[in-house]
Amino acid sequence: MPPPDDEEEWADVEADPIVRPYALTGGRTRHDGGGLDLIALIETADGPPPGRFQGGPEHHTILRLCRSPLSVAEVAAELDLPVDVVRVLLGDLADQRLVIVRQPEPVARFPSASVLEQVIDGLHAL
Repeated sequence: MPPPDDEEEWADVEADPIVRPYALTGGRTRHDGGGLDLIALIETADGPPPGRFQGGPEHHTILRLCRSPLSVAEVAAELDLPVDVVRVLLGDLADQRLVIVRQPEPVARFPSASVLEQVIDGLHAL
């Protein structure tokens, strides 16, 4: 069946441009610097970005969004991109020291439930 003469029949005018996630990451599925937790906080670093950084529009959007700290999950939601794609993009920015990543504290560093109960009991006694 030959293609229609009118190209508009094949285009969805209302749809956004389609860019495959692997195109945004250069085919990478992970960042070499390690994983970023979903609740890790991302904040744009102080100072102007170095002139040598040639990030894509998504990188620049992340820098704008993260002027106030956002979690990895929030950045992914704002960009409407899969979390793994956003992790790669954030890794690129972290490598260039354009963002500060604050990983969540390990659960093992938090006080145990019994210590918290004792603190609550002590506060109630006041």
